Amino acid sequence: MTTPTSTAPAIDATSVTETPEAVGRSPGQLMWLRFRRDRTGVISAIVVIFFFLVAIFAPVISAIYGKNPYTLYGQDNPGLLNDAGNPILPNGGISSEFWFGIEPGLGRDVFTQLVYGIRTSLTISVAATITTTAIGIVVGIVAGYAGGRTDYLVGRIIDLTLSFPQVIFIIAFTPVVTSLFVSPDENAPVLFQAVTLTIMLTVFGWAGLARLLRGQVLSMREREFVEAARVTGASPARIVFKELLPNLWTPIIIQSSLLLPALVTTETALSFLGVGMGEEVPDWGRMFLRATEIYRDDITYLIFPGVALLVFVIAFNLLGDSIRDAFDPKIKR
Repeated sequence: MTTPTSTAPAIDATSVTETPEAVGRSPGQLMWLRFRRDRTGVISAIVVIFFFLVAIFAPVISAIYGKNPYTLYGQDNPGLLNDAGNPILPNGGISSEFWFGIEPGLGRDVFTQLVYGIRTSLTISVAATITTTAIGIVVGIVAGYAGGRTDYLVGRIIDLTLSFPQVIFIIAFTPVVTSLFVSPDENAPVLFQAVTLTIMLTVFGWAGLARLLRGQVLSMREREFVEAARVTGASPARIVFKELLPNLWTPIIIQSSLLLPALVTTETALSFLGVGMGEEVPDWGRMFLRATEIYRDDITYLIFPGVALLVFVIAFNLLGDSIRDAFDPKIKR
């Protein structure tokens, strides 16, 4: 008696791991497909986009709302603050006129302070992220591709930069830099404060990405596709831009997406410690500093910037994790 042979088709290993809609797509399309399936990543992206839209349209929101973060409403309008300077209405003075209440003492509108605080923090952090990423890319690729003494020297500079306690050194150097350009009896211009803070964050922030890219380039420069480019007479610039850089966009995007919320937190901490933006500029850190002075009398003032910062940092970190997983699905959380 013969055993009947099976006529079932052989199972292709790739058909087990690839869905029909993923077949024939480019790496970018596959990344976007994986990201869309990540519900946490999509929700985080919506939250992050919302914060950026609030920052971009802060003047429009303020105009529609009918108030600004600079006017001392509590002092100009009787009946908003008591003799001790605290809001008369409960919950920090929240009402239909002042949605998030008013600031104890000065009587500024909390809602517009928060909206413009988002604008300040994100503007500085985005600028610092762009400059930090650009410097990290250049230094990391140059060190990894050049090798030899150049790699050794740049590697030691990276190690030295990473050894500095970032916040402490920014606190120490920012007043020194300011005193070189602004006389002690004058207030530093707002633009000068923003540029100085961006430069300080960049000086102490580029080394992490540079070290990562240096290691990536060191591992790729001896691979076959780079050797083939050398054999064909390609210039170093062509090898860097055509062969190496396209293979580095994944770690660059991932690190940048994780760097931005870290810089937002650092900028807020510096303003809280008094070396960020001045008192006249709405900023999350300044709101936290003011809240520590009045929280016993008005805890509501602390809640709004605290919740906003917490939601933004968590959402952006989750977004960074989702982007990392979309680029490299083999990574397990």
